Amino acid sequence: MKGSNHTTVRDNNERLVLHLIRRRGAVTKAEATRETGLSPNAVSMIFNALEADGLLLRGELVRGRIGQPSTPMRLNPDARFHLGLKIGRRGFDMVIVDFCGGIRAQCAASHDYPTPDRTVAFVRSELGSLLERAGLAEDAIVGSGIAMPSQLWHWSGDFGALQGVMDVWRGHDIAATLADILPGPILVENDATAACWAEWVFGARRLSPDSLYFFVGTFIGGGVVLDGAVFRGCRGNAGAFGPLRIPDEPGGTRLVDHASLAVLDQMLARHGGLDANSLSAELDWNRLEPVLSDWILRSARSLAHAVVSASAVIDFEEVIIDGAFPAQVRARLAQLLASRLSLLDLGGIPHPAIFQGSFGGMARAVGAAARHISDRYMVHQEPRDL
Repeated sequence: MKGSNHTTVRDNNERLVLHLIRRRGAVTKAEATRETGLSPNAVSMIFNALEADGLLLRGELVRGRIGQPSTPMRLNPDARFHLGLKIGRRGFDMVIVDFCGGIRAQCAASHDYPTPDRTVAFVRSELGSLLERAGLAEDAIVGSGIAMPSQLWHWSGDFGALQGVMDVWRGHDIAATLADILPGPILVENDATAACWAEWVFGARRLSPDSLYFFVGTFIGGGVVLDGAVFRGCRGNAGAFGPLRIPDEPGGTRLVDHASLAVLDQMLARHGGLDANSLSAELDWNRLEPVLSDWILRSARSLAHAVVSASAVIDFEEVIIDGAFPAQVRARLAQLLASRLSLLDLGGIPHPAIFQGSFGGMARAVGAAARHISDRYMVHQEPRDL
């Protein structure tokens, strides 16, 4: 994918330049010219227009190189603000993120199970104080995103909700319900796919164009990055990894039967321990030992089989692990997954590299906001040489 010098495709060229800068951090006009194939004049005009729109900021002048001094341009974090709302099986999260993915303010609340009425009550009670903590007026938010599990009613028995109560979600349009409350246009995304959007758009490291993303929450899901874009599938369910079959693991044949916080809860209950959902990522999960170590090993074994199955279909370069748990738990799970994966025969398929995600429990809410950024300010297929 390259840019075009025709003025009729200016929006695409601007997206391409913004995408390049987002992926690289800072880019000079000469670098953008070389990477995009646009003419120096076209790149100069795009840089000037994006700076005038407040999307770019000038860096320090770089001297000492061959040719004229150059000025790298970077994204302006204050250029745009978006709101992300996660409707989870056990709780709500709401965040305001800036153009670079910085979380300006966040809030959360737990519940036994979600309903539309509880969602409305949470947003109404928290939105004003959230904006105040972010130092923003409501009209500064240019769009809102909602992340929630697909077919939320389907799993009601697994988290203690009455089926009749959860059936209210069948055919419910939550975007329409919140249209008069949340600012800006609203996008709705599967919660685990949204977490993948957060990593792709805002992650601490640059993902490869073909990557596999797992998010471990009450259940497990994730996303697929394919040819430099989050691949949603024809029904938006790409990355619904829960049903993946897992061999030779007592306790069930699906990935969700092993690598999920619901399973950790069950293991703790059998040992008379704590409820994992009562612990935030800021608290010390060492209190869950020795059950926690057993669960991490069980999850790593199951995830390794899942990675092999997925890699047999698509040649993924890397795998990213994140979840609603502390960073040290994520690190242990990622390291053990890499170790277990190295023991499995992939039949000649190269082993993908294993990396940690960036956002933990807030990934789904951040990703709901990130979807707006991707739709408006990024190209939908990343050039392989960017």
